Amino acid sequence: MARITQPLRILSGEEMELIHQGALRILDEVGMRIDSHEALDYLEAADCHVDHDSMVVRFPPSVVQSWVDRMRSDYADIKRLPDRVHRTYTQIYFSIRPYQVWLDFTAHAGGTCCFIYDLEDHRRLATMEDARTMIALADAMENVDFMTPPVFAQEIPAPMRPISMAAELAKNTRKLGGIEAWDKLDVQYITRIAEVVAGGPEALRKQPVLIGYTEARSPLCLDRNMAEVLMEYIKLGLPQSLDTMPCGGSTAPVTFAGTLALGVAETLGGLVLGYAVDEHAVMSVDVTPGVVDMRTGLFTSGSPDRILLVSATVQMITDYYGRPGGCHGGKTDACHPGVQAGVEKLLSMLFPLLAGATGIGTMGQLENMLTFSPQQLVIDNEIAGLVRYMLRGIEVTPETLALDVIREVGIGGHYLDHPQTATTFRKERFLSELFERLPWEAAAMEELRGIEEKARAKAKKLMEREHERPLTKEQERDIDGIVAEACQKRAESASFG
Repeated sequence: MARITQPLRILSGEEMELIHQGALRILDEVGMRIDSHEALDYLEAADCHVDHDSMVVRFPPSVVQSWVDRMRSDYADIKRLPDRVHRTYTQIYFSIRPYQVWLDFTAHAGGTCCFIYDLEDHRRLATMEDARTMIALADAMENVDFMTPPVFAQEIPAPMRPISMAAELAKNTRKLGGIEAWDKLDVQYITRIAEVVAGGPEALRKQPVLIGYTEARSPLCLDRNMAEVLMEYIKLGLPQSLDTMPCGGSTAPVTFAGTLALGVAETLGGLVLGYAVDEHAVMSVDVTPGVVDMRTGLFTSGSPDRILLVSATVQMITDYYGRPGGCHGGKTDACHPGVQAGVEKLLSMLFPLLAGATGIGTMGQLENMLTFSPQQLVIDNEIAGLVRYMLRGIEVTPETLALDVIREVGIGGHYLDHPQTATTFRKERFLSELFERLPWEAAAMEELRGIEEKARAKAKKLMEREHERPLTKEQERDIDGIVAEACQKRAESASFG
């Protein structure tokens, strides 16, 4: 099949090398503040220059480069496990993959939103009922491959949300993505939940689920809790990377290259820390850059400048560092489903995929990742199917040339009633439940007009149906017991705090 395979290259090889060398200079000449004495001790033992008073670490270029080379060699080990891991917003591979356009990309839903824009057009704080319903809805979407909890239940005390939401995700879907961990206690209990799902500690290490990740605080800071989360995952033998979200114009230089160099520097700092804790760690790199709207000061999700920057980052991480993986996609700054959301969702899915992303996420979000919409999720699911259809290309074979059929129909005939049309059109055509393809008169007679109203109706129907539970009753009881224990532990910590 002739399909799109060559990725869209935004950066030249020389430009990627300049960004990498710039990141090395940032780590060497400026360094990073890491608010953990334990982490500082590990880095000092790894030949980094540590000032314990200021908690600033400077990383010699030779040290950083040695661990970058180690990461690349680890990817080449075909016996290395795991092969890939589902993250909070996409998946990443821990093995070498060709740099290409991926037809079998994965699409992710969710993103732990605080608010929900419900089917009655009310934006409100999300509840536990919403969390369970949105997980079930995403589970029913044919183009959603895995998910994070689409919303976090806001009535749950904040310190318990990651553990409680990990439990709800595990009990309500097999499409398990990652989960954010806010401190090392989260890591311990979420890992125990994941072990129940996977079938034990060893099974979890072979195919990790519910894995969290750490985030730098741009520019060039790693807070104590995030350092501890990273180190805790490493000690458990689970894969890890330091994600970083430099925002051009606010927490990073306004230039694309400067934003990318800063983000690369931060994630490479996390790479060195991970290997310093355990030289056999399963490590990766990750950058999720953004841009600020200079008129409002808001971080933008679906703007064309951010889509371009994210796509360049995909190339940098995949082509230069050899780490195949996905990225933030399906984003919008619009507060309601509509034209702006549709344009931004499509472009933020398609453009990074053409640049070599292996997956995109997170579908269903509105308002710059703050609000989740079941109506928008249904639309995003349709857009993802459209993109998947377009990337597959055109099949050219003796059968698809259909010369025998052309001979049979001959001159001046038609193919509407030919058997080949009836048996083949569903494979050849993109058949949408939502997009309108009707003449004016027929469209005017439709009870539901427009993709938004059709998506609302589909979401309502799916949300009302009974949802299959993926775990046994015994597994659910085990998970509930872990959550109860974690809640008691949190209460004890608060009482002695």
